[in-house]
Amino acid sequence: AKTNTLEAYSMFKYESEGLSWLSKFADQDLLTIPRPIEINKIDSISILLMPWLNLSGSRQALLGQGLARLHKASAKSNKGSFGWPSNGYIGSGIQSGGWREDWGEFFYELRLFPQLKLAKKWGLEIISIKQIAGLIVDFLNLHEPLPCLVHGDLWSGNSFVNDDGKGVLIDPAVSWSDREVDIAMTHLFGGFSDDFYNAYELEWPLPKDFKLRID
Repeated sequence: AKTNTLEAYSMFKYESEGLSWLSKFADQDLLTIPRPIEINKIDSISILLMPWLNLSGSRQALLGQGLARLHKASAKSNKGSFGWPSNGYIGSGIQSGGWREDWGEFFYELRLFPQLKLAKKWGLEIISIKQIAGLIVDFLNLHEPLPCLVHGDLWSGNSFVNDDGKGVLIDPAVSWSDREVDIAMTHLFGGFSDDFYNAYELEWPLPKDFKLRID
């Protein structure tokens, strides 16, 4: 990354921390979480050096099972709150840190509302959003989710299959959240097969009404 070296360095540190946390709960027989070799600044360039992976697989069953097992293992270690101790990044955008005891409040205040403020800078203002904020919070709380460690930016460009069939996760935007946010993100740009979803369901079934919350 050549632009804004300090910001890029901070992004790489957050990415490295996220990968380390995912590794703590990942089953190594199902998922490969690459461990960064080096993070450094050289003149105007920030560098994140990662191990080489042979991303040539196509079946996503181990990816789905591995993600479900990661979610399940981390849920058993949760401290009862939703959030993350510091600001991070999703892509190059800031992802707000902080903690909430209530999932709906966390998602609205620290995920949805910051995006709406950003949209307003771009000229899109949703005037009615504050009027329905309470409804959004209540709706998200109905199924009483457990805090899980989530990847947080799980689109097809951040997940792969290695040549040994194991799933690979990179470039996370981690937090302790409802696991459904990872599943919802997989639907944003597509690229995930029935193998992925079926294997996830076999390992840790989602609530029957989870599709109501995907949007």
